[in-house]
Amino acid sequence: METVTRDKLVSDLKDVLNDVEQLMRQAATAGEEQAAELRHRAASALERAQDKLEGLQRDMARATREAAEAADHWVHQNPWSSIGAAAAVGLLIGMLVARR
Repeated sequence: METVTRDKLVSDLKDVLNDVEQLMRQAATAGEEQAAELRHRAASALERAQDKLEGLQRDMARATREAAEAADHWVHQNPWSSIGAAAAVGLLIGMLVARR
């Protein structure tokens, strides 16, 4: 789900940046009144992109907090399993480092 959201965000941002680039090109050749309108539209597009980024940031922070709380709960419920898992990961990392 996170990958889909990230891919969608990247796609949306590329679309916004392409729109802004096109609007800026049009503004460069437009008259004063039309250029002002195009700049306004570009600013609106950038503001929408910023809002989407802020929303995604809030969602990611909440998901991270929930995952940390779930991990903390699991560790408290299964202390010996946690110690065993940590020892296994440490052993694996030690073996990988020793091979180099």
